[in-house]
Amino acid sequence: MVRVLVASLLVLAQAAQAQIALPPVRLPGLPAVRLPVDVDKTLPAVTGALDPGRLQDLRKLRALDLIRRHPTVIEPDPNGAPIIRSEVLVFSPSEALLDNARAAGFTVAREQVLEGLDERIVVLRAPGHTSTRRALQRLRALDPAGAYDFNHVYMESGTGSSAAVAGAAPEGGDPGAGVVADARARLGLIDGGVDTAHPVLRDSVIHQHGCSGSQTPGAHGTAVASLLVGRSARFHGAAPGSELYAADVYCGVPTGGAVDAVADAFAWLVRERVPVINVSLVGPPNVMLERIVRMVIARGHLVVAAVGNDGPAAPPLYPAAYPDVVGVTAVDARQRALIEAERGRQVKFAAPGADMAAANSSQTFSMVRGTSFASPIVAGLLAAQMSEPDKAAAERAVADLARRAIDLGSPGPDAVYGYGLVGADLRPEPALVSLRE
Repeated sequence: MVRVLVASLLVLAQAAQAQIALPPVRLPGLPAVRLPVDVDKTLPAVTGALDPGRLQDLRKLRALDLIRRHPTVIEPDPNGAPIIRSEVLVFSPSEALLDNARAAGFTVAREQVLEGLDERIVVLRAPGHTSTRRALQRLRALDPAGAYDFNHVYMESGTGSSAAVAGAAPEGGDPGAGVVADARARLGLIDGGVDTAHPVLRDSVIHQHGCSGSQTPGAHGTAVASLLVGRSARFHGAAPGSELYAADVYCGVPTGGAVDAVADAFAWLVRERVPVINVSLVGPPNVMLERIVRMVIARGHLVVAAVGNDGPAAPPLYPAAYPDVVGVTAVDARQRALIEAERGRQVKFAAPGADMAAANSSQTFSMVRGTSFASPIVAGLLAAQMSEPDKAAAERAVADLARRAIDLGSPGPDAVYGYGLVGADLRPEPALVSLRE
C-alpha cells in the first residue's frame, strides 16, 4: 500500500512538470515513472485513485523542490511552507521598535510603503547566524503587541498540460463575436506575468505592475488573464474586453510570490481603485497578508481567491480562507467538484476549472485544471456588477450571484460547492488546444 501511495505521488509530482510557470519536481533516489502521453487525462485518474487526504503532499513536494533548488534564499517554516531565508516582516513598526531591533543586531533589508493603504511593511534581516525561526521569536519578544511573521512564498493553485499546439490561437474575424463585453468593468489580477501579445489578449487594455517595470510573461498568469478578459472569434473569458490591472508577483525569481510582493500588488490595485481582485495563489496563514486583505476588503474591494488543490481533508489555504474573501472551488465538465479541490466554509462558489482550455505563452492554448482557473470566472462575473470599490455594492454583487447560482450537492450553501455553480457556460472548449488557423 505504501509503495502504491509513493508511486501515485510520484506520478502527481512528475505531472507537476506541466505545472504552469513551475519547474519539474526532482526526487533523487526514487525510480522513474513513465507518464502517459496525455497527462491531463491521466491526472484525474491518478487523483481519483489516491487517498484525497494525501493530495496536499503534491504541493509539499513542490515546496520541497523549491527549497532544494534555492537553499541559500529559501527555507521551510516550522510547518514546511517555503519562506525567504533570514527575513522577518514587520507591519508598520515604530521608529523605537526599529531602533531596538537594530540594537539586537537586525538590519533593514528593504521597506515597502503601501500607498493607498497608508501603511508600510519593513523587511528585517536576521543578525549573523541566527535562524529565521529564532529571529521571529526574538522580535516578538521585543514587541509582543507588534505584528511580525515570516516572508512566506505563495504558489499557484492549478495545473496545465503540456499539450499546447503552436499557432493554435484563433486569428481573424470579429474579436468580440458572440460575446457581450462590459467596457466599464475593471479587474485586478495578482499572479505571474501576462503575455499581452497572445491573440486573445492583444486587443485588451492591460496595465501591468511589478518587477521594477520589466515584463516577465508567465504561462499561469497568462492563462488566468485569458479567463478573465480574453476574447477572440472562438475564445472569451468571463469579462471579455474589460480593463485588466495585472500585478506580477513572481518576476521569474526564486523568491517570487513572497508576501511583501503580494502586499505591494494589493496596494497598487487599491490606488487604482480596481473593484474586483482575483488571486489564484495559495499558502499558509500569514499575519501580514491577513492584515492587508482585511484592509483591502474594508475599503470596498472584492477579493476573489482560489481555495486550493490540497484535497478535501486538507487544512484551509490562504488568502481564500480569510473572512469575507470570495473563495472559489472548481468543477469538471460533469459539474463534479475536483477530487483535489479543498472544502470548507471558505468555499463560496464553484465554477468550471477542468476539461477546458486557456491561453498559454508562445501563442498557444493548454488544457488547464485546478481552482486557479475557476476563480477568474467568478471574479469576471462579479466585476460586471461593480464599477468602483464600494462595500455595500460588493455585498449586493455576491448576494446577486448567489441567487443565480445552480445549487449542487446538499440543498443550500455547503462546504463542497458553496452557494453553487456559476459560469457553467463559460468553459473554453478543449478543442482550442488542437485548433489551427
